[in-house]
Amino acid sequence: MDITQEILDDHAQQRKLFAIIEQIDAGDTDALTAVWGRLEALLDSHAEAEEQLFYPVLLKKGEGAGGTDSPAAETDDAIGDHNDIRDAVAAVGDHPVGSDAWFEAVAKANEANGDHLAEEEREGLTDFRENVSVEERHRLAVAFVAFQAAHVTGVERVDKDPQEYIEQNS
Repeated sequence: MDITQEILDDHAQQRKLFAIIEQIDAGDTDALTAVWGRLEALLDSHAEAEEQLFYPVLLKKGEGAGGTDSPAAETDDAIGDHNDIRDAVAAVGDHPVGSDAWFEAVAKANEANGDHLAEEEREGLTDFRENVSVEERHRLAVAFVAFQAAHVTGVERVDKDPQEYIEQNS
């Protein structure tokens, strides 16, 4: 097991669930509610697991990758992205399931998430694979999977100040 692969697997699942939502008829609100509920919980628990397990280690052992100069820059951007995703996910709940406004809010959450995934895959995950041992990546993968299993229905959605996060975890 490797935490970077677990994160990539989650990213694939997130992309798949967004694609599934796009293919469900707007009138099938039961299916939309169920799939969105799973995706919402996954997005929230995934970000929190990364913030508890992945980014603190990246801050200590990373060197910067994918066009960034430092792990602090990667982390600052990622925590800001997580906040944007949390806010976009919360906004979905402001609209009736299956409405045009609901689908637009889901699309905005998908866009915020997609932008983050691409950056994280290019920067943070690369930096992590280059600078963290296989043994530590395995240990972190076990903790990551266990965290998500314990929080399969999601976690409390709380935005974090990126600079404060970096100071607390460096």
